Amino acid sequence: MSLIPWGNRKGGDLSPLNDLRSEINRVFDSYFREPFGAMTESFGWGSQPAPSLDVSETDKEFTVQAELPGVDPKDLEITVTADRMTISGEKKETVEKTEKNYHHKEIRSGKFSRTITLPSGVDTENVAADHKNGVLTVRLKKSQAAAARKISVKAG
Repeated sequence: MSLIPWGNRKGGDLSPLNDLRSEINRVFDSYFREPFGAMTESFGWGSQPAPSLDVSETDKEFTVQAELPGVDPKDLEITVTADRMTISGEKKETVEKTEKNYHHKEIRSGKFSRTITLPSGVDTENVAADHKNGVLTVRLKKSQAAAARKISVKAG
């Protein structure tokens, strides 16, 4: 009996298992190359900064909340068109200490941008934004035509 390497077996559909093995190998390889770098995509803005968003809806408005810790409200720009909203800005790191030798640094600075598609019925003239404790809240009012209304049913 001869030994056949796992990846060269003939017969049977092992493709999903091979795909899983390749993905697990990729994750472990990236971890050993840069131990905390593999987590930046999950826990930070990663190599392409994009803040985390929560989008919710009530009868009268849509609310978008973005986590922007360390970002000055003066460095934010919000652009709203008929079908899109873009939040962009810059996180600036102002403190520079030369006496420290960093071995690993995860606090990032730089420009970011995040665009979302808006549902139909947003009144682009009636938008309010505020920034408090590192959270940007944007309220987009619904137009009168898009507002939900109750229809009464008459008995016949």
